[in-house]
Amino acid sequence: MNAAVRAVIRGALVNGAEPYAIYEGWQGAIDGGDRVKRMEWEDASSIIDKGGTIIGTARSDDFREWWGMKKALKNLLDHGIDRVVVIGGDGSLAGADEFRREWPKMLAELVEEGEVTQETADAHPELFLIGLAGSIDNDLVGTDTTIGTDTALARILAAIDQISSTAASHQRTFILEVMGRNCGYLALMSAMAGGCDYVLIPEMPPADGWEEEMIAKLEMGREAGRRESMIIVAEGAADRQGNKIDARRVAEALKERAGIEARITILGHVQRGGTPTAFDRWMSTVLGYGAAQELIAAQPGTPAYILGVRRNRVARLPLVETIQTTRAVRTAVQEGRYEDAVASRGHGFGITLRITDTMTRPPAADVR
Repeated sequence: MNAAVRAVIRGALVNGAEPYAIYEGWQGAIDGGDRVKRMEWEDASSIIDKGGTIIGTARSDDFREWWGMKKALKNLLDHGIDRVVVIGGDGSLAGADEFRREWPKMLAELVEEGEVTQETADAHPELFLIGLAGSIDNDLVGTDTTIGTDTALARILAAIDQISSTAASHQRTFILEVMGRNCGYLALMSAMAGGCDYVLIPEMPPADGWEEEMIAKLEMGREAGRRESMIIVAEGAADRQGNKIDARRVAEALKERAGIEARITILGHVQRGGTPTAFDRWMSTVLGYGAAQELIAAQPGTPAYILGVRRNRVARLPLVETIQTTRAVRTAVQEGRYEDAVASRGHGFGITLRITDTMTRPPAADVR
């Protein structure tokens, strides 16, 4: 995220605007004071290579309350702020859009209460908003990638490569559990790139009897000369009855049904930190600079939208519709419309799922 923060700050400055950073998310806007800070060019120096975000992030229950949003509005207006770039997932973006929609009503109340002058209200009648998707899960429908995804994928692949060497040496089976509560992008792409034998993702719950299919794939791989077996599980994986499938459940199935002693590695938050990849740096820079330009040029009535990436180009995505479409993927899975859920992730997601399956099914000996 730091590359995006840097680009917004410097993009605003070169275009004649005064950028501010809100520290610790929306809670910082509510708290005000030194958590709303004017940023200069040097504040964005030497941060592009740092993981995480220098301005911090935090969930805010207060921001869900009317009084909390009003206080945040008042603190923003104290600095003349009515244009905001929000970097986060669908929850952060949805909350920001509610804030934007309720801005006029809250502003009127603050004027009535004497907290804001009519002159100030007239100068800032609406909130202009642009979202940047910051989610390592790559779970926002409509954009090819989100900030942090490429770096997380690189972390996972490095772990697979490191584990594969010891797994092959000892002819062992390993299960890696990766992030992806509602989206299987990290699990699927790392399974393909890491040459893994089996993958479990939220969008396509395995059919009944998946344990036997998984074991059969591992056995086919061993018969074809593979010394190790690797299984990737997304943290949000479940069966078609909605029962969670985690690494431990997979290990128990292998032990009980095939006598295979599997080792478990849960990567956890190692996927979220560390030095960002080159792609995450330049892509986030382009998005951040674009967001600054778009906000400065916004005119009354400009709708809120998200800047995403499509075919390596910056694309505008309608904020409300994009969030609704993203959340509809979960509904599709719950209703058993698994093909629809996969299709919602984009054409490439479905193709990758099929190719990954093909790469782990060696043909019969008489065909080779």
